[in-house]
Amino acid sequence: MPTDPSTVPRSLHALRWPVEPAQGGWYTEAEHEALRRVLAESANWRTGWRATSYSDPFEAAFATYTGARHAVAFNSGGTALEMVLHHLRLAPGDEVISCALNFVGPHLAVISQGGRLILAEPEPVTLNLDPADAERVITPRTRVILVTHWNGACADLRPFLDLAERHPHPVHGPPVVIVDAARACGGRAPSGVRVGSEGWATVFSFESKKLMTTLGQGGMVTTNDPALGEQLRWLRTYGGRERWGTNQMMSKAQAAVGLVQLARLDQMNDARVTRAHERSRRLAGTAELSLPPAVGERRHLYYRHNLLVPEPWAGAGRDELMELLAARYGVGSIVNDPPTYLGHRLIRDHTRGQRCPRAEQLAARLLCPCMHPRMRPPEEAAVCDAIEQSTAHIARTYATTD
Repeated sequence: MPTDPSTVPRSLHALRWPVEPAQGGWYTEAEHEALRRVLAESANWRTGWRATSYSDPFEAAFATYTGARHAVAFNSGGTALEMVLHHLRLAPGDEVISCALNFVGPHLAVISQGGRLILAEPEPVTLNLDPADAERVITPRTRVILVTHWNGACADLRPFLDLAERHPHPVHGPPVVIVDAARACGGRAPSGVRVGSEGWATVFSFESKKLMTTLGQGGMVTTNDPALGEQLRWLRTYGGRERWGTNQMMSKAQAAVGLVQLARLDQMNDARVTRAHERSRRLAGTAELSLPPAVGERRHLYYRHNLLVPEPWAGAGRDELMELLAARYGVGSIVNDPPTYLGHRLIRDHTRGQRCPRAEQLAARLLCPCMHPRMRPPEEAAVCDAIEQSTAHIARTYATTD
């Protein structure tokens, strides 16, 4: 089995722009004022840092925003997904289908909760889970179809919901559809509804790089299932007096900032989409690069502006392009994401014998140059110039060797 290539260029010392932004959503005076208010009121020993005075309103506002019946806040998106899976009490052999192109977190969560991770291929345009390949690998043992809105491109859940109905588990009924929306908070599904209102459960992350952030970490689960919502509230607070649980509460300060970030989310997303569309228009004449799909109505939020190089450049040519961008122009880029089994030993061991050739080929062509809505226009122009010139240089190299 091939090993994972480097996901970043070698010449990190030369970067003027990082391989990826360290913060996705940005803060204004409103977030700073919220923090000052929480600090001041929490200094009182009678008040302290009990979170519910802010986390309850944050959950209510998030449920209203997404259109879900329930929203439950956690200290991170990763722990939130683990607790959603924990609620299912996966038995040995219970299968969870997920796209091979992914962040390692969702796959580690499946493994930690006792599920058997079944990898499927990405659809070649959006790089989201391919419904046809999910149907290829579904079995009577499938309990979950885990759909990731990869890099902000909102997947159509209807094919997966229909697939689950056609392939019920003999004991538990149709597999549940869990959505990883860590990179698509504020997006809209092809049906027009907000991300978070479809599927059995949707997990959001507010980690520092995400579209909205709560002091570096934080997460949320939305669901229309009251039993799941109630169980998640117990699981994150030591289980009350009867159940098992642990401490995964969102802090008071995180929730206070989350309320402000949520109110600004559409504005921040609109700025990101505008910047991504500007970059795509600028690079449209670079024939060697396949650009991310352009869809309207916030169906693509461009968590990353991912590019695909031509198939003959896969691997070595892509790596040369990333290195040239870094060493000559100071532009960082990242492979966001390769198949998880190529880069993580535990996932590789757990999925031994499974291969996703299409995912490997697409990942070998993939790079995501640094992009952020807060980059100044001259910076964005310099990055686009660098991409165009570096791509032309690599194209000449390959033309010479043909």
